[in-house]
Amino acid sequence: MRIFRGFHHPGIAPACALTIGNFDGVHRGHQAMLALLNSEARHRGVPSCVMTFEPHPRDYFAALARKPELAPARIATLRDKLTELASCGVDQCVVLPFDARLSAQVPQAFIDDVLVKGLGAKYVLVGDDFRFGAKRAGDYAMLDAAGAARGFDVARMNSYEVRGLRVSSSAVRDALTRGDMTAAAALLGRPYSISGHVVHGRKLGRELGFKTLNLRFSHWKPAASGIFAVQVAGLGEQLVPGVANLGIRPSIDPGDVNGGRVLLETHCLEWPDELGPEGAYGKIIRVDLLHKLHDELKYDSLEALTQGIRKDCDDARTFFASTRRQTTRDRI
Repeated sequence: MRIFRGFHHPGIAPACALTIGNFDGVHRGHQAMLALLNSEARHRGVPSCVMTFEPHPRDYFAALARKPELAPARIATLRDKLTELASCGVDQCVVLPFDARLSAQVPQAFIDDVLVKGLGAKYVLVGDDFRFGAKRAGDYAMLDAAGAARGFDVARMNSYEVRGLRVSSSAVRDALTRGDMTAAAALLGRPYSISGHVVHGRKLGRELGFKTLNLRFSHWKPAASGIFAVQVAGLGEQLVPGVANLGIRPSIDPGDVNGGRVLLETHCLEWPDELGPEGAYGKIIRVDLLHKLHDELKYDSLEALTQGIRKDCDDARTFFASTRRQTTRDRI
């Protein structure tokens, strides 16, 4: 998948089949929409294209109003969103910066300047609640009328449901906030995961006997937080079981090397010998959050923190053992 920041690039396709949205999480409803988009693109002989935004429009308006509580919790980093879009077979993605200029653009200008001149859209697929332009003044009827006048087809996809539940980013956020990782996986069609480069941390984990793989979550408000039983991909051929803390580490000095930013810190229960003690720094790994053990806790001492981590490791091992027993019963 080719990725463009904005649409003023010589390498961007002159025509496309397009869908527009935030695609936070790329859940099963998004996946169904992207499958339809790819089919329509092939039918027309043009590449499929996703237009998305960074930051999330609600992030922008929350910052503008100086009310951070209005910003939505983030399901996925931009890296993970782009990875999932690529895995769905999208040919190109245009990431538009959501800023004052874009937020003030009236619907007709968005159609003329972005859809027609910028992307050469021949087909535009949107969701059933799609709105666009300044003050969300544009809707499906306006887009459909513009398509008839400007020579592009417009289609609308109805809600996607799983077991009677409408699949949406809001539903995924709610499941993650509750710590219901099974419900989140059902909505996403895969385990909830976070990926990125392993970065250096304070090295406190190895001092306590529990070295960790640290990933930065590049948003201040993740949808999930707490302690999880996880599995790690990217350290070798096999998935590696582990236990992870996603959050702000309330027991650690906020002035540490990572500046108080949200981290996903993963301790592998079975460290691959071939990596050596320093073999993971700089690697791109994926951490699947399978089961929430509990919320983040603040410990009064390093000894208490060590005991807490040890119990988390034991509880994670119990989870994996029960999962293996259930898998064995299912096979029988």
